[in-house]
Amino acid sequence: MLERYGHGGDLRTAEENFGRPADQFVDFSSNMNPLGPPPIVHRALLSYSQQIGKYPDPAVRGLRAKLAKLHGIDEQCILIGNGAAELIDLTVRAVNPIITSLAFPCFSEYGDAVHKISSGIAPIMLKPENGFELTEEAIQSMTTEMEEPFYMLGSPNNPTGRLVQPALIRKLLAGGATVVVDEAFMDFVPEEADYSLVKEAASNDRLYVIRSMTKFYAIPGIRLGYVISTPERIAALRMLQVPWSVNSLAQLIGEGVLEDAEYAEKTLKWLDEERPWLISQLEGLGFSVTPSETNYVLVRMPSLPHLTAAALQQEMGSRGVLIRDASHFVGLDDRYCRFAIKLRSDNEKLLKALEECLDDFKEDSRDQA
Repeated sequence: MLERYGHGGDLRTAEENFGRPADQFVDFSSNMNPLGPPPIVHRALLSYSQQIGKYPDPAVRGLRAKLAKLHGIDEQCILIGNGAAELIDLTVRAVNPIITSLAFPCFSEYGDAVHKISSGIAPIMLKPENGFELTEEAIQSMTTEMEEPFYMLGSPNNPTGRLVQPALIRKLLAGGATVVVDEAFMDFVPEEADYSLVKEAASNDRLYVIRSMTKFYAIPGIRLGYVISTPERIAALRMLQVPWSVNSLAQLIGEGVLEDAEYAEKTLKWLDEERPWLISQLEGLGFSVTPSETNYVLVRMPSLPHLTAAALQQEMGSRGVLIRDASHFVGLDDRYCRFAIKLRSDNEKLLKALEECLDDFKEDSRDQA
């Protein structure tokens, strides 16, 4: 099982499982920008030796200033963290809810953070027949009544790739709920301005928006993310944060990548062309593809004897292609996988390996008939 630690992108485990070096895999199990890090990252690494002997800025002022300008909000409304995972944990600890509403399937870190504080979970089960879209009806179907409602939602959601309609979140807020919106993949959405709630979070003390910088800029080795809320809420989060949480290299790279507008434009252009092409190819192989607004797709495999997500992952891994077994997400059965969207040449490798695997499973079925 590649998801030994609950995530994709674990090349060390892939090496152990499949007996080949990490650089010989094409990794579709993690959702990074396939363009690779912007050029500024390389230059930052070359110059970093001159700064490594100094403490990082404990307030991360340079990066906060640039993010504040980018989003048009006050710097006091932003807290930088060691990746989105730290900020999810901090926010849950700060709110300390008795019950947390999670829309399944969703990112496993939400449940992990909730369990750490012994909060209960009120599940909202997203339905495949609705394309796993979060609807008001789904929320109202919850049987648990909560005096202080608390929701943690992904938009776009992982692993489904679906956006949450801002009007729905605003309705939850108007009803007295506290809402955390994880916008880790929002940078990949061309209509980001229509869906992101960053500016609203800066003026609503019951709304938190969490953003990641690692996915869009392909820097997962540099843990970097930020959360937006009112100055009072951000101050409370900062009190819980470990000192020196964001190292100086992460700060340097974070400031640099925000200046590369050309990289962002190139990324959105690539995704606009590649996503519909890959979806059509996957459907041609018999996969059911959930509509996605971001850089990955959730798929349900064709119905074949012995074909499960785990079995397909094993067969694909032996061919040097890593995929995510999505059956580990609550609410999905053993026929669901998640694929990152990559450059055309890599996507063609994915499709070729998938076709070979499906042919093998079909052949096995005929042999056993």
